[in-house]
Amino acid sequence: MKTIHQLTATAIFCLLLIFTACKKEQSTSPLTTQEEEQAAIASSESEAESEFIMNDIFDNVLGVNAEVGFGGTGIFGRTITNGRVDSLAACASVTFTPASATATFPLKVVIDFGTGCVGRDGRTRSGKLSIVYSGRLIIPGNSATTSFEGYKVNNVLIEGTHKITNTSTSAILQFNVNVTGKMSKTDGNYIQWSSNRQIAQIEGSVTPFYPFDDLFAITGSSGGTVKRNTLVITWESNITQPLQKRFTCRWIAAGKINTTRKNAATNGVWTGELNFGTGNCDNQAILNINGKTLQITLY
Repeated sequence: MKTIHQLTATAIFCLLLIFTACKKEQSTSPLTTQEEEQAAIASSESEAESEFIMNDIFDNVLGVNAEVGFGGTGIFGRTITNGRVDSLAACASVTFTPASATATFPLKVVIDFGTGCVGRDGRTRSGKLSIVYSGRLIIPGNSATTSFEGYKVNNVLIEGTHKITNTSTSAILQFNVNVTGKMSKTDGNYIQWSSNRQIAQIEGSVTPFYPFDDLFAITGSSGGTVKRNTLVITWESNITQPLQKRFTCRWIAAGKINTTRKNAATNGVWTGELNFGTGNCDNQAILNINGKTLQITLY
């Protein structure tokens, strides 16, 4: 993807520090043009980071095994060796607690990463994901609700709830995902994020036992608040072009999200458009802010 400037997420944070070190958004004081630009960068980057972290949880919840989900997604990923699908050992211990001796569901599953282990994606996870499945997630109407017990990804503490509900019909496999969460960093900065997503399969349905050709489209809206030192920004976002997620890629490969600053007294006129590309599996996205183009490296 071609851009005017190329910035990593770290560089974006440095810009925020430079331009907003002595400023804090006040509901009664509109931001300057420069501050509006930095607010758009902060909210768009935070939206992308939240999307990735919560999508990773979605993959892990579905990936535990075929008894509760599909198996083979997220940390439980599978590969093809000599034409055969092989399971890979996940960097975690998994315990299952059925409802009773005679009933499996509701089933509690705990994925325990201990004090820290490095996954195949290079990220260090620690703490626990505690998931309650009402039934097998391949069956319409069933759900899985995840809570977090000291759960961290690369020292980012994740709190809140994450619920997946199977809303499939006879014609399409789809899920509704509701998230209310907070991601806190060691320097005191944080992201509070809530979202409602619809995830629908758009390719691969004719090969239900071969997931490697599966492609999902993600739609919906979200919003949040990001704290970056003395800068506090509240925003709302809408997916304007469905996000595309392949089974074989951990990143969002295509689609667009628009983010707009919000506060109690005034609506920011600055809008950030986050463009994930046209299908390549990579960790790059383009951020367009009122005519300025930046390239960011996703979390």
